[in-house]
Amino acid sequence: GQRDEEEAHHSLETFTFYLSEPLSKERVEAFSDGVYAIVATLLILDICEDNVPDPREVEEKFHGSLLEALSEYGPNYLAYFGSFVTIGLLWFVHHSLFLYVTKATRLMGLLNILSLAFIGGLPLAYQLTSEFAEKSHNEIEAIQVSCVITFFASIFQFAIWTTALLHERETLHPFARYGGKEHAFMFAKLALYPCVSLGAFFLTCLLSEFSTAIFHLMQIVIPFAFLALRIFVRISLTVIKSVMSLSRRKVVLLEEEEACLSPTETLS
Repeated sequence: GQRDEEEAHHSLETFTFYLSEPLSKERVEAFSDGVYAIVATLLILDICEDNVPDPREVEEKFHGSLLEALSEYGPNYLAYFGSFVTIGLLWFVHHSLFLYVTKATRLMGLLNILSLAFIGGLPLAYQLTSEFAEKSHNEIEAIQVSCVITFFASIFQFAIWTTALLHERETLHPFARYGGKEHAFMFAKLALYPCVSLGAFFLTCLLSEFSTAIFHLMQIVIPFAFLALRIFVRISLTVIKSVMSLSRRKVVLLEEEEACLSPTETLS
């Protein structure tokens, strides 16, 4: 009877929920890749269903010119490509993050699910930004909703990395820990989307007339920002190291000069 009670107590302990307990990293990545793939598929299905011109309309309205008919749906295609690039870059950031994660925890899994919940809303953001009339109040609100969805999808990715830093010896590769070779680059990569989407949201509130241009500019600039990010981080780190080395040299020179002076000279 005592053994049965001990086994039951042990079995109950295995089902307790601790946020710092380990979680299968492979299953987290597999589930995330599935969500990203489904979201990307939903985007292309929306394009194929709603933004393909009817053959009769091409013949009657555009005199048989398919290019002219497709140009009418230009803003919708631009919104589609912008949304698809956003999904692709968020997946790239997610892949880079878990490339340096050696062990996932339940808290990291929970934050990952919250991030995926907002990523699943990106097809909704695409539909909102492509449906309403240009320069209307509804279009401005749709763009702001898209900025909010992108912000929360990316800020939860940043929270995953922050959580991993709290237990970095168990969860992170040495390259991504404090002072590691990739630490500054990972910080900049994960902070890029939250900062840009939040900035675009406030700009659309202040400059409502240019909200569409601001939103599309954000979608175009971010891919180039990712390409230039590593170069910018390396230049910044080089400048910081050179400034710190110069300050250290000055301190060493002053200490050597003080050591060469006599006691009376140092007192004076």
